[in-house]
Order: sequence, then C-alpha cells, then structure tokens
Amino acid sequence: MLSFEQKLEILESYTELQRKNVSLGRVNFHYEESQSDKKTVALHLHPNGNGYVYAGLLQGYVLDDKGFANIREFTEEQLKTLIDASIRSLSSHEEEKESVSDSVSQESIFYDTEVWMNKDGESLTLTRDDDLWYIYTGPNIEMVLGTMKEAREYLMDEGFRPSRD
Repeated sequence: MLSFEQKLEILESYTELQRKNVSLGRVNFHYEESQSDKKTVALHLHPNGNGYVYAGLLQGYVLDDKGFANIREFTEEQLKTLIDASIRSLSSHEEEKESVSDSVSQESIFYDTEVWMNKDGESLTLTRDDDLWYIYTGPNIEMVLGTMKEAREYLMDEGFRPSRD
C-alpha cells in the first residue's frame, strides 16, 4: 500500500489537477477542464492512506454511490492508470448512456474506458476516441487499432482480461 505522501506525490505530478485541502487533513484534487459537471478526480485523500478516485464513467472498478473507487490498496501503477483514465473520461465531450437496447452494436455500447489486468497485476487501459481504439500503459499509448474486436483480441493475446468489480 502506498503511503499518504506517496499518493500525494503522484497526484501532485498531474499539472492539470488542482489541490484543495479539506477538513481533517484530507486533500481533494480537482480537474477544472472537465467537460462534465464532475470536477473532482481525487476525493478525501486521508493521512491514514485511504482515498477515492472518480471512476464513474469507467468499467472495471468497484464504485461507491457517487462513482468513486477506493484507492487504499492501489499500487503506484494502478493509481496512475486510474487517474489517467479518470482525467480522460472527464475530458470527453460525450456522456455515456446507462441503458442500451439489445439491437445496438457491441461497439456502440462500449464504455469510455475499460481497464484490463494480467495475472501479475499489471494493467492496460482500452479507450475509444473517434473511430480508433487506443491501448494505454499509464499515460503512454501502447497500441492503436481500428476495431474493438482487434483491440480486445490483442489484449487477450497479451494475457490481459477485463478487470471486473
């Protein structure tokens, strides 16, 4: 588990985030350029190591009722992957629809971002942007593919599986 100071250092490395000190020694980080009403990326980062990162538009995380994932036990890589995905999801101009008819194609019901994990706990993020599918390792693009099917096949061939709640 990362310490409070380590988590703060990671979050402070994101120049697009603004630190907001709140009560009881807790810290929030806001993304003011968000295209959504949601601006808080990190919520109630506490000196005891607990804290939350917004993942309401992402798939593969256990969320509270406000769309935040608990980051208490996250590794550095997992935390950076989630923060990157959170910022990308809040940068999107499109809102995700909660319910979709069965007649809609599989690609059109893809969430903004999917996190894929391998047996060693490493994670990759699959994101759709326009008509392309991007696979990220943290903030870096690992692969760009033309279809969701190709992207998912690539991830599975590399030993990754969709992260589930």
